[in-house]
Amino acid sequence: MDKYKIVDHRFDAIVVGAGGAGLRATFGMASAGMSVGCITKVFPTRSHTVAAQGGINAALGNVVEDDWRSHFFDTVKGSDWLGDQDAIQYMTQQAIPAVIELENAGLPFSRTEEGKIYQRPFGGQYLADHKTIAHRTCAAADRTGHAMLHTLYQECLRHKANFFVEYVALDLLQGADGEVNGVMAYCLEDGSIHRFSAKAVVLATGGYGRAYQSTTNAHICTGDGQAMAARIGVPLQDMEMVQFHPTGIYPAGCLITEGARGEGGYLTNGDGERFMERYAPTAKDLASRDVVSRAETLEILEGRGCGPNKDHCMLHLEHLGADVLAEKLPGISETAMIFAGVDVTREPIPVLPTVHYNMGGIPTNFHGEVINHQNGEDKVVPGLFAIGECACVSVHGANRLGANSLLDIIVFGRAAALRLEQTLPDLKEPKLDPQASASAMERFDRVRTAKGNRKVAEIRAGMQSTMQNRCAVFRTAETLEAGVREMREVAALMPDLGISDHGMIFNTDLVEALELDNLLGVALATMDSANAREESRGAHARDDFPERDDDKWMKHSLAWVDNQVEGEVRLDYRPVKSAPLNDEVESVPPMKRVY
Repeated sequence: MDKYKIVDHRFDAIVVGAGGAGLRATFGMASAGMSVGCITKVFPTRSHTVAAQGGINAALGNVVEDDWRSHFFDTVKGSDWLGDQDAIQYMTQQAIPAVIELENAGLPFSRTEEGKIYQRPFGGQYLADHKTIAHRTCAAADRTGHAMLHTLYQECLRHKANFFVEYVALDLLQGADGEVNGVMAYCLEDGSIHRFSAKAVVLATGGYGRAYQSTTNAHICTGDGQAMAARIGVPLQDMEMVQFHPTGIYPAGCLITEGARGEGGYLTNGDGERFMERYAPTAKDLASRDVVSRAETLEILEGRGCGPNKDHCMLHLEHLGADVLAEKLPGISETAMIFAGVDVTREPIPVLPTVHYNMGGIPTNFHGEVINHQNGEDKVVPGLFAIGECACVSVHGANRLGANSLLDIIVFGRAAALRLEQTLPDLKEPKLDPQASASAMERFDRVRTAKGNRKVAEIRAGMQSTMQNRCAVFRTAETLEAGVREMREVAALMPDLGISDHGMIFNTDLVEALELDNLLGVALATMDSANAREESRGAHARDDFPERDDDKWMKHSLAWVDNQVEGEVRLDYRPVKSAPLNDEVESVPPMKRVY
């Protein structure tokens, strides 16, 4: 480690990631008087939250009368009973004050004629009768994530938070008793190495969609937080639960928000048929995402796809009229023209299910504290938090409802800040451990000096192809077992990696190699967890086990990646929490999930 110049920093708390979750935690802690440093790979307003279009769920009742208990029921049902009901109660109950806080901070929501926050319908959400579609999704046109990022970043600046932009987090630092007390990071601008010491580290690094070939995720979504947690012995939970969004633009994969169907858009097959009526007679095009994605895939597999190759479907918005499209869906109108050459006022958009969201991640409680499962017991990892898509609380279970993701990042970013405000005095002061720092640098040095024969792009393409073909919308024992074998073959190539020797200043080949190293670990955990789960639940649909099996499988998967290159992955399970936080709402027992 002596070969690297180390720059030291000391804060009360370090946040890794400046998307919605990271910024909400950062400004929450800064406003409470804590010193906080936020490390981010890209400028905060370029974080992937900017791509969230449709809105954020909260039972405000601005369009029709609503209740958070209905939101709770829909989220439990949407999760296919793999979500923890205590965390779901916390999220849906806290949704209302969390959204009002955003409004007060200046988020420019669209408005009803009365001047209230505009709310649109989204898939899988109903009123108390479980029949009438709810208008629960608070929207800023179709740029809600963009508006949220700018609002939160302004709040962080107002409260004098410290940002370290274009820094790549390398690994977590731990103290003598296993507490997490810092992060090592690499600065792209000047190639320097930085050691951040803190009483607590909050991981808010987003998902890992880039493990797949076709995804709505940005190139920065590489599972960095999940991989860093896994390297200190924390298991990854429910990694097999990967959501495919029904409306990624064909073939680019860019997202067309569910809000397009919420505003009245509908899907057709190659015969011009509105096929969702056959799969979800009540909800139709506003069924939950896993249901719509599987319906599209079946239409294509059965020869009813669109285009010369019959390999996609069509999303129709032209009947809504130019005025509605300009007011409610301006962003996707522009996106459709850029990526598909489609004028949405005149013709439909070609769409295909595309990897979109990871329900699984680092296991936490509803305070955002990371939980390690050892010898049948759950224990908090002192000083380590995880929030947003890199975490698994679990409020999304086997399938996330649209617009619950922006809610997740706001509610649990806020929760982590509140928890640290309470517990910071009790956490240990970080002590500089040279051995911990040296261990964290070993991986960086190994990757930086790699002189093998294989390029990053070659190994990454093998991983993405395997994930796309073996762990897709429909799965079988045959495809999953092949995927388990192929992923190990890909991971075993890493010792033969070679990267460009461009020094350490803006060496993007080095950054992509570090990201690939992170992705391989989470991909192994995903493939093994999927292969082991012998049922169909939410996003995990198996042709050979078509039914949900609550007796055997209503439990969370846990995967430890003990040796990435050797492909050593251990699996265990923990029970789902089926009881709410308190008696303000009744537990939702498992039932048949139909829309």
